[in-house]
Amino acid sequence: MNKSAKIYIAGHRGMVGSAIVRKLKAEGYNNLILKTSKELDLRDQNQVKKFFETEKPEYVFLAAAKVGGIVANNTYRAEFLYDNMMIETNIIHHSYLNKVKKLLFLGSSCIYPKLAPQPLTEDYLLTGKLESTNEPYAIAKIAGIKMCDAYRDQYGCNFISAMPTNLYGPNDNYNLETSHVLPALIRKMIIGKALESNDWEAIKQDLNKRPIEGVNGDANKNDILEVLDKYGITSNEHSASVTLWGTGEPLREFLHVDDLAEACLFLMHNFDEDGFVNVGVGEDLPIKDLAEIVKKEVRFKGNIVWDTTKPNGTPRKLMSVNKLKKLGWKYSIVLSDGIKSVLQEYQQNKY
Repeated sequence: MNKSAKIYIAGHRGMVGSAIVRKLKAEGYNNLILKTSKELDLRDQNQVKKFFETEKPEYVFLAAAKVGGIVANNTYRAEFLYDNMMIETNIIHHSYLNKVKKLLFLGSSCIYPKLAPQPLTEDYLLTGKLESTNEPYAIAKIAGIKMCDAYRDQYGCNFISAMPTNLYGPNDNYNLETSHVLPALIRKMIIGKALESNDWEAIKQDLNKRPIEGVNGDANKNDILEVLDKYGITSNEHSASVTLWGTGEPLREFLHVDDLAEACLFLMHNFDEDGFVNVGVGEDLPIKDLAEIVKKEVRFKGNIVWDTTKPNGTPRKLMSVNKLKKLGWKYSIVLSDGIKSVLQEYQQNKY
């Protein structure tokens, strides 16, 4: 890609898309095409058709998706399947029709079977049953991978796919109704710390920026306490506690989204093959350990309670990154440093 190439970043306001935009701008790319969901509904075939025919992008980063944590995935199963399949189908097909030079599709580590051997190598795809709680989302992402492969095989399109591990970073989703594990941990413990300090001004500011089920900082104290309790953030006269789902034993791997953006640009320049590439760090840790790291960094003194009546999700999802390492790329942001930067940005109300 030359610096003036027309590059479309689908989903540019999301965590992944915004990181790709930051990286491209930092590298001097100056002809980026950005459309909000209000300007362009990617689920609408006619709108996508007109967009590609008018804009004629040369390169596409397909980072747009309906995403969420275990609760959202399990609750909105039809939406996660329909929305994601429509988005990727429309973009991939019209990229082909309009002769896009190269497309990168972003998937997810949930594409792998629930009980696949660890670490997860790319050839484990479709070798076993998926985790039930996020099966619709996983199926949609698998369809996107296979669609890129099929368009390469039949039409000669240079469409590639990358499967990132669990991500965190700027513009993450801190909505407790739909968030992934790390942002949920961060927000719960920040609010928990405010509760144990009886800092109601901090709680109100947090809820005004991100209401929970419509409850914001202007609500009365009892309503606020009730909605916080529903999401496992409680207090008494002496301390506060945060309740988390499952046992805390599942192992998870975390990659800073800025590292992913760097990997995406690297793959656009260095990967032109069938199939897809895992993008991760190659190391994981138990959710319990992650919770303790966040607790320490937030300086939350309360209790962490594990609700073992709730599902754990996939026991482990460690990605093999050997393929990416052989291509010449490795992550640079270690988890402890990444969490510190995220906390600082959250507390400074940057997002």
